This record gives sequence, C-alpha cells and structure tokens, in this order.
Amino acid sequence: MLLLAVIGCGDAAKKENESNIVNMDPQFDRYKGQFIEELWKVYPGWASSQGYHKYDSILVIPAADARSKELAFAKANLDSLKAFDLKGLSDNNKTDYFMIENQLKSIEWSINSMRSFEWNPSEYNVCGAFAEMLNGNYDSLDVRLRNFYVKMLNIPAYYTAAKENIKNPTVEHTQLAIDQNLGGMSVFEKDLHEALNKVRFGEHEKQAIEARAKEAIVAIKGYAEWLKKLDNKTPRSFRLGKELYAQKFEYDIQSGYSADQIYEKAIAHKKELHEKMFALADKLWVKYMNKAEKPSDKLVLIKQVIDKISVKHVKPEEFQSEIEKQIPALVEFIKEKDLIYIDPSKPLVVRKEPDYMAGVAGASISAPGPYDKNGNTYYNVGSLNGWDKERAESYLREYNHYILQILNIHEAIPGHYTQLVYSNQSPSLIKALFGNGAMIEGWAVYTERMMLESGYGNNEDEMWLMYYKWNLRATCNTILDYSVHTKDMSKEDALNLLVNEAFQQQAEAEGKWKRVSLTQVQLCSYFTGYTEIYDFREELKKMQGDKFNLKAFHEKFLSYGSAPVKYIRELMLAEMNQTKN
Repeated sequence: MLLLAVIGCGDAAKKENESNIVNMDPQFDRYKGQFIEELWKVYPGWASSQGYHKYDSILVIPAADARSKELAFAKANLDSLKAFDLKGLSDNNKTDYFMIENQLKSIEWSINSMRSFEWNPSEYNVCGAFAEMLNGNYDSLDVRLRNFYVKMLNIPAYYTAAKENIKNPTVEHTQLAIDQNLGGMSVFEKDLHEALNKVRFGEHEKQAIEARAKEAIVAIKGYAEWLKKLDNKTPRSFRLGKELYAQKFEYDIQSGYSADQIYEKAIAHKKELHEKMFALADKLWVKYMNKAEKPSDKLVLIKQVIDKISVKHVKPEEFQSEIEKQIPALVEFIKEKDLIYIDPSKPLVVRKEPDYMAGVAGASISAPGPYDKNGNTYYNVGSLNGWDKERAESYLREYNHYILQILNIHEAIPGHYTQLVYSNQSPSLIKALFGNGAMIEGWAVYTERMMLESGYGNNEDEMWLMYYKWNLRATCNTILDYSVHTKDMSKEDALNLLVNEAFQQQAEAEGKWKRVSLTQVQLCSYFTGYTEIYDFREELKKMQGDKFNLKAFHEKFLSYGSAPVKYIRELMLAEMNQTKN
C-alpha cells in the first residue's frame, strides 16, 4: 500500500507539472516567421537561392560591417531563443528550435573561428547568383533583368572588399577562384546579351545594362588577375586541423556520432565491404578472367575483376544522353515496386554543368528553394568536351554501365531529386531552409542500397559488386576527409587508398584529391547519413515486424524535411508511441 501511495503521488506530481507547462507553439511559430524575414535581410543572396525574391536586386558587399551585422543577428536571436521553454514546444518545434540554434552558433563560429573569408578566395564569386536570375522562371524576364541591372552596381565594390579580406589564402582555393570566376564571366558576356535580345527594352535601357555588365566583367577579370599576381609568401595549408575539423563536423553534420567515431565506423565498414566484394569477385573470376591464375592478394583479385567489368561503358558523346534515357526507367521501377510516390508535376531537367560550377564535382543537383516549389530541378552533368582520350576513358570506366545507373539513383530518382521535392513540401520552413547535408546525402546513399535490395538490376553479381564499390566510395570519402584534414595524409597515401583500396580509376582519384583539398567535412556526410538512416530503418523493421511498410517508412521519413537524422528518428518514434497510447 505504501508503494502504491508513493507511485500515486509521483503520477499526481507528473500530471500537475504537465498541466503547468505553457503551450509555447503559437508564440514560437510567430517568432519563426519574424526570424526568417530578418534572416533574408541579412542574407539576400541566400533568400534568392531559396525562391524568396523580395531582395533579388541586392548584392551584399562582403566587408567587415556585413560580418558585424551577421554576428549581431546571431547574438540577438540566440538571446531570443532563451525565452522559449522547450517543454512547451511540440516535437516538431523542438527540432526547429535546435536547428535554428545550430545555424546561429555556426554563423558565429564561421566568422570568429573558421575565418575562411580570409583564406578561401573562391568564396567570392557573383557569377552563379546572376546566372540563376537569367535561368529562373519565377518572374517575367523583364523584371529579372531590371533586378539584374540594379544588383550589378555593387560588383566592383564586392571584389574590392574581397581583396581587402584575403590575408594568406591557400594555393588550391586561389586557383579555384581564378578558374571559376573567369569561367563564369560568360554570364555577363554571352548569357545576358542573349536575354536582352528577348525583351522589348528601349535601346537606351539595353545600352545601360550592357555598359554596367562591362564594368562587372572588368571587376571579375581584375580579381582573377589580382589573385594570379598575389605575392603570397605564407599560404595557409588547405588542411583544417583536428580542432577546427571536429567543430565543423559538429555544426555541419549534426550527427549522433562525433568525427572520431564516424571515422572508426568507416574503417570497420571498409573491411566488411572488402569481404563481400571478394566473395563476388571470386565467383565472377572465371567469367571475366577465363583460366588466368588468381592472385593471392584479395584486393588485387577484386581490382582485376572490376577493371574487366568497367570496360562496359557509354561513349563520351553519349554520357549525358544516356543519363536522360535512364531517368524514366527508374521512375517505372519505383512505381512497379511501390517504393515511394514520385510527383510527376515537378520537372527534372538534365543539363550540361554550368561553367561557374565546374571544378569540384562531376554530377550534382540544383533544386528550387521552398519558395519556388514549381521551379525546375537541374541535374548538372559534367562535360567531357576537350578531354584527351586517356582521361575520358578513365572517367567513363569509373562511371561504367553499372555505376552510371547507381549514380542516377543517387543524384536523381529516388535520391536527391526526390528527397528535395519532399523537403520543399515540408510544413516546417526551417527544416527546408536549413537542410542537413548528412541527411540529404545519406538519403541518396541509402536509396542506392534500397533499390538493389528491391530487385533493381535483377540481382546480377556485377551490379552488386559495383554497388559495393560505389558504397566503398562513400565510406572512403569519410576516411579520406578525416585523414587529410586531421592526420596530414599525403597525396600519395590518399591516391593509394582511393585506387588500390577503393578501386577507383586514376582520374576519379585525382578528382577526389582535388575535392578534399577544396572542401572540409562535407565528404563525411554520405557515410554518416547513410549509416544513421539504414540503422534506423532496420530498427523499425524489428519493432514493427510484419506491419513494417517500406513505402510508408520512406514517405514518413521524408515528410520531416531535411532535418538531421537524429531528430527525424526522435519525431517518428515519438509519433509511433503516441499512436500506441
């Protein structure tokens, strides 16, 4: 009786505490609306990229006073967040709270600690933002061109501020800045001229726009030439270092794992993949190598079989057209297997990668923001024009007949394209705007395995072997990134990892080395997000048993927008518990 009395008192106290909690959701929803509006005033370029076009004509000059405004914005809103009791917020709003907080702390850290505005000249490039204004369909071309004209006014001052900011840039980011700025000038030289021929502006107005574009070209060229002649006796290393790397991982990835932990998981996963690949390669040996003697080294055996299979690939001139051909086939397979709903009203346009994007990744997705939900999603495909025969052959063997299909699953359907369409439909604008890279990339990597598990590729041994090779790529991305930035891995050791342990072609490995020298932490997002998503799915399958439905899981998971996986997991489990009760 005494025990029951104690339990009864505890329950009563709990109910009383719950009844005293004030519902703060209405107040927090109002705050979020105000927060986003203020965010766009500080970051008008970001607003435009998300489909919010109120500030399209504004180009922020990246000087010290702009950074002071960013810091003031972050501090003021971190203070505002303290007014909200987390107990009074719904699970959905708690997640938004944490994502806003992370974004604000990341702003402070980026300016005060990372300080890449001093050592990364490639951060200064106006070409992409102006290209999007010409390519967009959110308003009439007349309106977009007039905003374009006003925005161009600040371009000379923009690059003047960039020169003043740069202190000891890395050699790698300096070269990237030169290449991308010079490559992107075609926006002002060619694309703008073509757009002006499509509108009925008076000759005086056209001349004024063309004249300002010439001033922009002078500023861009001047910046590139200044970088070429820069007397940089003490260039900063592109390596981030262990402390900054751990901090950036925490802000960017927002995982349940630390950078050290995910590195250790990747090392273990690489070993598992090697075992699976050896079993398949050993099985395929006779088919592809006839009576040749098997090498005693397992990795050498795997590589020889992969090299034979990789000979099957498209011609250089058919690379983009083959991608275009495969997209409808992926849609049909998903419909047939009932894996996830694909909205036919959201267009996916395969296009040659624009010049201002060149130099980092060979294939990517450019999705419309949540304010521009009906805009085109672009699948950017790197061009092989101008490549010598040897380099093109190496690249096409990397993206061979099998891996090109996996690439399209990852980048397009049901990978990035599908996830980003769902993200834009999320009721939480915060989750759509502050998209978590590990969730976004992790989803794309997860779908590769999910599609093959569902029967895509007819369970061919070749397809599974190439899938494991591709998954090994995501795994080794983490090992490479962590090792280069925190353990001083040399280029020689990096290429050995990628070519001899991840079985990548030389051209792909060289490209990955360039990428790891230009980016930090992002390469960890693939394996980290994939691991968390796949493990969560398997956890739910055990919990739900026969009631588990793969399509329902996919659509529910994506309905929360591009939130960190750890938060989506919490929300889905909380909703399941509420349903049970």
